[in-house]
Amino acid sequence: MKPSARGEIEITSINNEYLRRGTLTVETMGRGFAWLDTGNHDSLLDAADFVCAFQKRQGLYISCIEEIAYKKGFITRNQLLKLAEPLMKTEYGKYLVEVANGL
Repeated sequence: MKPSARGEIEITSINNEYLRRGTLTVETMGRGFAWLDTGNHDSLLDAADFVCAFQKRQGLYISCIEEIAYKKGFITRNQLLKLAEPLMKTEYGKYLVEVANGL
């Protein structure tokens, strides 16, 4: 891939290359998914503000890997609680316990 006029490798260029090779796989993202551009300082700040507002308003963490692993059945409730243990002085650790207790 060659950088665009903006000097960046563009996701569209990568997608077009996969399409050219016949290996492009597409999935429609359903409700609850968002693409957050973080290609520059302003868009990174916008994304951070979005995540912060969502988490505060909904009381849910975005992309909490432990929560995802637990809900997908990759780890047990006890394993989730053990992961939360060293984090109990943080809001994140408390959130993991809430998830383990059925949120």
